[in-house]
Amino acid sequence: MRLFVLTRHAHSTLNVANRVNGDPSVPVPLTDGGRAEAERLAHQLAEIPLELCVHTRFGRTQETADEVLRGRDVPRVDEPLLDDIDVGDLEGATLEEYRAWKRAHTRDDPFPGGESLDAAARRYARAFERLLERSEQAVLVICHEIPVRYALNAAAGSADLDGPERSIPNATPYLFDETALARAVARIRSLTG
Repeated sequence: MRLFVLTRHAHSTLNVANRVNGDPSVPVPLTDGGRAEAERLAHQLAEIPLELCVHTRFGRTQETADEVLRGRDVPRVDEPLLDDIDVGDLEGATLEEYRAWKRAHTRDDPFPGGESLDAAARRYARAFERLLERSEQAVLVICHEIPVRYALNAAAGSADLDGPERSIPNATPYLFDETALARAVARIRSLTG
């Protein structure tokens, strides 16, 4: 059985500041607590024979991978399709400002100077599809809250990519077999056109 372990990066300084970041060039390191979370995740995954680690271009996912894979010889790949949502002009805004903008717009409305939630969801579906096209049997995917949430809800057949799972904790593994990840791809595509 093929296994895909999806996880959100460990706790970062951005989580503490309650601000959004969709630009991978902005440095956002892990907190001390985040490094401890990543170490716990490493213990949880220690007996899984990982063949590949996929992470985004964001430093917080790469730093999480550094901690999780310390002492293991696991190849790593950047996957920009799993990058966090490009929030454009809302870069650095508070979570409250970000959520207020979302409430006032549809999923298909792009953030000013950025992309829409539906465009990001389609990008995530393509990323998951690319994972399925690979040959590795056990893949760790370290990305961001939204792609993990969308994959969980879509795989479960939800009509809402944002529910029922709404909050994805940092550095928590979510397991998908090939069938579940393919189901997530198909559902995301059907919900976002």
